[in-house]
Amino acid sequence: MRSTRNPAVRKSGASRSTTQDTNEAGPASVRTTSAGKKAAVNETPEKSVAAKKAVTKKATAKKAAPAKKAAAKKAVTKKAAGKSAPAKTATAKKTAAKKTTAKKTVAKKPATKKAAPAKKAPARKAESRAAMVRRAHEINDGLAELYPYAHPELDFGNPFELLVATVLSAQTTDLRVNQTTPRLFAVCPTPEDMAAMPPEELEELIRPTGFFRAKSKALLGLSAALRDRFGGEVPGRLEDLVTLPGVGRKTANVVLGNAFGVPGITVDTHFGRLARRFGWTTEQDAEKVEADVAAIFPESEWTMLSHRVVFHGRRVCHSRKPACGACAIAPLCPSYGEGETDPEKARKLLKYELGGQPGQRLKPPPDYPGQPAPPLAPPAAAS
Repeated sequence: MRSTRNPAVRKSGASRSTTQDTNEAGPASVRTTSAGKKAAVNETPEKSVAAKKAVTKKATAKKAAPAKKAAAKKAVTKKAAGKSAPAKTATAKKTAAKKTTAKKTVAKKPATKKAAPAKKAPARKAESRAAMVRRAHEINDGLAELYPYAHPELDFGNPFELLVATVLSAQTTDLRVNQTTPRLFAVCPTPEDMAAMPPEELEELIRPTGFFRAKSKALLGLSAALRDRFGGEVPGRLEDLVTLPGVGRKTANVVLGNAFGVPGITVDTHFGRLARRFGWTTEQDAEKVEADVAAIFPESEWTMLSHRVVFHGRRVCHSRKPACGACAIAPLCPSYGEGETDPEKARKLLKYELGGQPGQRLKPPPDYPGQPAPPLAPPAAAS
């Protein structure tokens, strides 16, 4: 008899097999599941959030550390700045006070008047050579009318005295020379006498004229030359005179024109200044000025022309402030306006006889309208 298996039994066996498989694999999965359950049980949502927060805090703390250090440094800097602020404030206050004091000082100073600009001479009009020569002769005629008594302003009695006086007149006034030479010529009236003078004694005699050592050396030299080469006489030629120690062309022309009657143009500082102002020359060198003026005037006028121009330069046409407003030849002068043009003010600038003052000579010519110069005052007695 055939036996049949119950299907339910097979199913039951299958179930057992499945159960066995499950049981064989069960311990690991059970452990894993148990651990997971435990972890799941232990790791509650609150703890997860807290852990996340802790991690975030640590990251934030790391990031914030440099910022805190920087803030700390700033705080230290602010403190230091706060400490130095009073000092800076005090310094600023002191500086402001100084500026205020300076402003007050400036305000207290009286306002100074600006100096009036110097008057500029009018521009010279261009003129032909013929017109300039014609005007130059008119000026000479005007000066002749103004100074009919023009003369050399050195006292002398012979050519030797004039030569010595002219040498002494360098870098001083004719008045000072005229006050000095009487004593000098009383001691040594001739070249021989002067050449034999001890240098110290000669220096003492001419001391008032200034530069007495150099002048003493020149006088001793020219006196010895006159004694040895010219027989004690002053030569009457320009070529010979300029070979003497201390004698130049100007000195030679003075001696020739006034002691020997030989025409010559004496170019001193006054003559040169006026010759340029009159437009007769533009030269500064004395010899070139002499040549330019000599070409304008005849030789017969040279000596007296020199006296007239020098007279005018000393009395009216001064170096620094000419008395233009009191000048008789102003209409002929192209430099009119360089000096004082107001007539009243200009008259106060006039000198010597034109200004009511004594002249330079102790013994002036008889036709001189002014007063003679006073003698040199004796030295004060030692107390």
